[in-house]
Amino acid sequence: MVDADGDQDVDSVVSGDGTRIGYLTTGSGPAVIVIPGVLALASGYERFAKALATGFTVHTIERRGHGRSGPQRADHGVEDDCADVRALRDKTGAAFLVGHSYGGFVALEAARGNADIAKVAVYEPGLSVNGSMPLGWMDAYEKYLAQGKPFDAFIEFLRSIGPDAIRKTPRWMFRRMMPIMMKAPEKEEVFAQLPQNLVEHRQYARFDGTYRNYAEITAAVLLLYGDRDRRSWTASDEDLLASVIPNHERATLPGLDHFGIDKGAPEQVAGVVAEFLSRS
Repeated sequence: MVDADGDQDVDSVVSGDGTRIGYLTTGSGPAVIVIPGVLALASGYERFAKALATGFTVHTIERRGHGRSGPQRADHGVEDDCADVRALRDKTGAAFLVGHSYGGFVALEAARGNADIAKVAVYEPGLSVNGSMPLGWMDAYEKYLAQGKPFDAFIEFLRSIGPDAIRKTPRWMFRRMMPIMMKAPEKEEVFAQLPQNLVEHRQYARFDGTYRNYAEITAAVLLLYGDRDRRSWTASDEDLLASVIPNHERATLPGLDHFGIDKGAPEQVAGVVAEFLSRS
């Protein structure tokens, strides 16, 4: 089966708990699994996947609770995401992982103590160190969702977790800007994933301060960051993450923000990732 654009094959794998996990495949060569971030579908990484597919077989996983995949469990944890990645690895033989934001968090967790993973590239991986990531928005966010007010929940999230400039934007301005910034069907896709976003951010709270565990990673790791629209708390988190991963390198891509890998300049990011993965 191929996707609507006819460029990527659509397939699925059954995870350890019986949940069906969808994924998109394109290209040929060594297998790579791409793991999307929050509020994102596998199809949103098509440009990145196609650019990377010039030298690799790229499998973009649809994380559970999103798009073509089965639902999250009531007690969903990042362990479930890692199990889904493991199921896809078992099927495809992929030794390379690429993760973005929450997907970067999943990739790092999946690589802990796993000698079968040779290389990991993460673009602005999600991380909370000693409460560095703002999480105080969750109660109001959950309340808005329960009241059937997804727009208000989304604004609550953006004003708490976004870059400093966005966090200072008043609510009334968001209400005027959002219809221009986000149109259908993107708005419907994002709003449909708001409950999963809350569940996944609770994993950051649960794993807060556990970055030292990444000393267990034996894979070579590429830590990628943009230099635009930075969050005030991320620089120290990035340094701490780099300080514990034994075999790592860092790269900053000028002019890119948190969405450089999927919306900003996917081809540019893919070029950097491909060079890293191609090295012996």
